[in-house]
Amino acid sequence: MRRAPAFAAFSHRGYGGYILGNATAMLADNAEHVISYWVLHQRFHSPALGGFAVVSHWVPFLLLSGYAGVIADRVNTRRMIQLGMLVFMGVSLGWGLLFASGHMQIWQAWILLSFHGIAGVLWTGPSQLLLHDVVGAGDLQSAVRLSASSRYIGMLLGPALGSLLLLKLGPVHGIFINALIYLPLLWWLNTRRYGNAERTRARTAGAGATQGLGALLSNWRTIRHDRQLASMTLLVGCAALFVGTAYQSQMPGFAEALGHGRPGIAYFALLAADAAGAVSSGVVLEMLGLLPASTRGALWLAVGWCLFIAAFALSHNYPLALLLLFAAGFCELSFNAMAQTIVQLRSPIEQRGRIIGLFLTASLGLRAVSGLTVGFAGAAIGVHASLALSALALLIAVLWIARWQWSR
Repeated sequence: MRRAPAFAAFSHRGYGGYILGNATAMLADNAEHVISYWVLHQRFHSPALGGFAVVSHWVPFLLLSGYAGVIADRVNTRRMIQLGMLVFMGVSLGWGLLFASGHMQIWQAWILLSFHGIAGVLWTGPSQLLLHDVVGAGDLQSAVRLSASSRYIGMLLGPALGSLLLLKLGPVHGIFINALIYLPLLWWLNTRRYGNAERTRARTAGAGATQGLGALLSNWRTIRHDRQLASMTLLVGCAALFVGTAYQSQMPGFAEALGHGRPGIAYFALLAADAAGAVSSGVVLEMLGLLPASTRGALWLAVGWCLFIAAFALSHNYPLALLLLFAAGFCELSFNAMAQTIVQLRSPIEQRGRIIGLFLTASLGLRAVSGLTVGFAGAAIGVHASLALSALALLIAVLWIARWQWSR
């Protein structure tokens, strides 16, 4: 990878609208979680329903990313993303109607939570393919890094927006307003015409490819001979499997254990430190043109992430915990952006959607399992120990991937 100028992706016409649309969609996604989870808690007081909300968010990536990748190779990716936005809007409107009726049933909540997860699959994979169309191969890392930073900004500000809508407008009007926040990305997708003849021919040539689980297995057999593709897919898969985002759901417990002021404020600050580290990674590295994508760099940054997460798990000092989470967020976005860039650049055009589907199955779908490695193990031995041991297991896996990657 060449050393690109600062914020090189913005030199491409249309990228500014793309990143703004994705950031607002992520903002609406996270704001909806705040409003819907609060109402569900008030209505049902069901920890099992809260657990289902997490499972329904990640399991669709595990089961459907392969199908979505196959479809994305054959159809207009803009239309897939638009369908995802319409499903997101439909879910928000569905919540609003149920809240207004006052007769919501738990099975109705299951359906809406499941459709919300499916909408994420329709959005995430195709948006990565569209990103390649918007900026091309030369500035792909800049685009990936900035796009990931914008999503973290949405994750950081979304809960604040959701809380504001909930307090000022109430759950019914707040969730209806939230549905409108998906419109900027819908509008941008409808006004742009990305894609080219080469990619269309590639999609047509690959029209008879295997689908579903068979596609995932076939694509793994394809990429395992390319050690850069295979090692980056294994890296993000192991990161999702062992740690993922499971520690974020345990933040209230960490905040109380650190004993700093009111648990609510301490909880928000811990989450904000992790997200701020990720955002700063995208901005600082873009400004200075540092860390071009390489498998070696991604693996070393993953090692740093393991060490920072393990140190956070064992820390009993609140300011130190904030610094460790900031550093962890910095490393996490950096190695994930590198891995995604390498996979996109090295994927054959006719199989790019399928390979991205496999990558997302590993990087997002396997996060559903991290609840076992951190959460359920934490119930037995304590969440501090379970997170530290999970980070150690991931460190061993990363070192093994590095040894395999560099053995030839």
